[in-house]
Amino acid sequence: MPRVVGVLSLQGDFQLHCDAIAACGAEPRQVRMPEDLAGCEGLILPGGESTTLGILLRRHGLDQAIAERCRDGMPAWGTCMGMILMAQRVEGRDQFTLSLLDITIRRNAFGPQVHSFEQEIPVKGFVSPFPAVFIRAPIVTECGPEVESLAEVEGKVVAVRQGRLLGTAFHPELTADRRVHEYFLSLFGG
Repeated sequence: MPRVVGVLSLQGDFQLHCDAIAACGAEPRQVRMPEDLAGCEGLILPGGESTTLGILLRRHGLDQAIAERCRDGMPAWGTCMGMILMAQRVEGRDQFTLSLLDITIRRNAFGPQVHSFEQEIPVKGFVSPFPAVFIRAPIVTECGPEVESLAEVEGKVVAVRQGRLLGTAFHPELTADRRVHEYFLSLFGG
């Protein structure tokens, strides 16, 4: 029986994550309401616009449902905006987050959309570099003691793990390389 992976589907590039999860042999499930989380063994929070998504999460009651499930041990992975939403702190802003990852985030750390870029980066545990796509990407400026840095660009942390929680500033779903999706599935255990 394949793993069931929820993909937050209120906004952003959720369909590409669904396709990647299916390519890894798991079953993607679009999550739009708290009841959609039932049966999900993990959750991906995709890229998009964090302020808008924060409003939608609260409106639909998903903020509390996601936080509770993650605190109960459900693996979760945030890409770009999703990592911002999972952070405990956002530099220079008082914005809604789920406060799951003990990190401080700086939004748009590499500049506006016109400064988006692709770069091969070393990722801890990967034999070869990963083709990372950065679009208005954040960086992690501070990590708590239980947070492990998995990748950096120019000395800036762009991927972290804290237990069964994963955050990437880049967009693995925009590549054909499924290693980060497979890594996330490995966090499910059993």
